[in-house]
Amino acid sequence: MLLRRITGLALTFAIAMNVLAMPIASAGLISTKEEISIGRDVGKQLEKKYGLVEDQELQDRIARIGMSMVAISDRRDLPYSFKVLNSKDINALAAPGGYIYIFKGLVDHMPSDDELAGVIGHEIGHVVKKHTVKQMEKSLGMSVLFGVVFGDRGVMLQNIAYNAIMAGHSRSDEREADYLGFSHSLKAGYNPYSMLLGLYKLSELDQKYHYDLFSDHPEGKARVAAALKYLKDAKVSPGVIQDENAKWAKVAEGDWQLPPIYASLGGYKPLYRAYFVAGTLYRLAQLPDYNKDRYILDTDGTNITVYYDDQKIITVTPEDAAAQGVGTQELASLYVEALKQWKPKSIAKE
Repeated sequence: MLLRRITGLALTFAIAMNVLAMPIASAGLISTKEEISIGRDVGKQLEKKYGLVEDQELQDRIARIGMSMVAISDRRDLPYSFKVLNSKDINALAAPGGYIYIFKGLVDHMPSDDELAGVIGHEIGHVVKKHTVKQMEKSLGMSVLFGVVFGDRGVMLQNIAYNAIMAGHSRSDEREADYLGFSHSLKAGYNPYSMLLGLYKLSELDQKYHYDLFSDHPEGKARVAAALKYLKDAKVSPGVIQDENAKWAKVAEGDWQLPPIYASLGGYKPLYRAYFVAGTLYRLAQLPDYNKDRYILDTDGTNITVYYDDQKIITVTPEDAAAQGVGTQELASLYVEALKQWKPKSIAKE
């Protein structure tokens, strides 16, 4: 009886192997067509669970940011979809086939297009590198073999994909997606510090939050350090200097520097404000007709904003001025004077 059982199992195993081998050929366990189908079904699950934010303008904005990076990615042959889920969680998920979801809580935590570009570029990275698909293929094993013979392969793969996405990615996969988040946002024309800003913000979150982008605080610090290296390797300049007590941050390049930033504004602390300024100057340095005389000032009656043509550089507030013992107008003028002395380094276009 035992021999018959063993023989029966062996026969079933052999049949399953033959059944599996026929459709997959050399394309891998999961074809692109199947990946798209799985991702679409997983997306429906996510939308049913959380619901979509009823704000078409926001949905269109996220889709616009996402597609701008798909256009320069290494995997453009997918029906990408970018949607905002109605959840306060600070999270983002990428289902197979290019179905990417951003949680409303993340949009609230990272309101600028540049920050969101870093995160969305990261999720596109998971799709480009097929991280979830590879996780699924590793999980198939006997489940696929018996699923082909006795069950519905599609339903089984959908469940494996959903569970893999909700469980999160490995550290190595996250690092790879971080690099692509940096690369995608940089090539698409966003602030080169986009990915770094997002990583800083996530690394500082209370660990009671569950989110896919970080699994623990030490790893968060390591990924911030890696992002800083990406910027250095790409020769992104100007850079940002922060004092050891994090009281101020300033933009600097060689011996040149802007006045330090001491105050927070709109939820952005001095370090983040400085990175926005540095990233904007990086883009100005690439203009073929850059002219130091195009800096202008504009005021809303309280704050004064420094512009280069119509590109905002920095908004100077009374709190900024008070921290340095000068008036708002005087500090804004100091920024303009320093900007006119800046001689952008020659930066190769991406």
